[in-house]
Amino acid sequence: MGEEANAPGGDEANAPGGDEANAPGGDEAGSGARCTGSGARGTGSGASDAPESGTRGGPGAVRSDGEAGELTDDADPEERLKRQRDDLRLLNQVMRHDIRNDLQLVGAYAELLDDHVDEEGREYLDVIKRNTQSAVSLTTTVRDLAEVMLREETEPSRVSLERVLSQQVEEVRSAYSEAVFTVDGSFPGADVVADEMLSSVFRNLLRNAVQHNDETPPKVTVSARVDEARGVAEVRVADNGPGIPESHRDEVFGKGEKGLDSPGAGIGLYLVRSLVEIYGGDVWIEDNEPKGTVFVVQLPLAA
Repeated sequence: MGEEANAPGGDEANAPGGDEANAPGGDEAGSGARCTGSGARGTGSGASDAPESGTRGGPGAVRSDGEAGELTDDADPEERLKRQRDDLRLLNQVMRHDIRNDLQLVGAYAELLDDHVDEEGREYLDVIKRNTQSAVSLTTTVRDLAEVMLREETEPSRVSLERVLSQQVEEVRSAYSEAVFTVDGSFPGADVVADEMLSSVFRNLLRNAVQHNDETPPKVTVSARVDEARGVAEVRVADNGPGIPESHRDEVFGKGEKGLDSPGAGIGLYLVRSLVEIYGGDVWIEDNEPKGTVFVVQLPLAA
């Protein structure tokens, strides 16, 4: 169940109609899609227009010697950081609007082809649907990662574990009708140290448990408990997939020396680890019995 398993609809895939899937005119689609409206490619005032002030070559760029022109490698560190943040914002806009809209349009037209293909064609159409939804879902994860990288230094606050975890289980269960989701017991009503991005942690773990599962049906069991003595809450997401060798477990989070270039590192699990560490928690992998993987997330209880 490694993050980089390249089955159809791989990293961050979604079943048709699942979370972030939209028909024409759905979320992020509409007048901004294609080449006609504001935010469209090359014509409106949105993400694909000229670079913002302060970006490479933009009107706000200056050389380190004060002359107008492109920033050099000798630019002030603060100015260089501002330029990089502006570039990241621009890339995030392009990902969220231009690329996402086109992918949603492809997915919507693929749905319309259902009644126009034979059985052999349906197999290929299903591949198109799965991989289109995979790419749409990946834009969500990229958006979340960019938000984490761009936001100012903020202290995590208190978040209801039960509310966020229950919501994500229901959303992912609706997206993957072929999978069996089980909640073991009830979720504790405790608050944990986190923020609004906690939902991304559980969403990525739940999707991962289905996307890289080799069983039919995929089975996912979610449980949570509170350890008052240690001041932590622990969430376990267990699956019946192929498992992850112990030697590769750090790599799936991008913990190797090369970070995201490490074998098995995926952006979804990298985001999970990054957020959990921001909250002062921990995440690790255990074996499931008789087969499969358990992702364990430990978060500090809010005072």
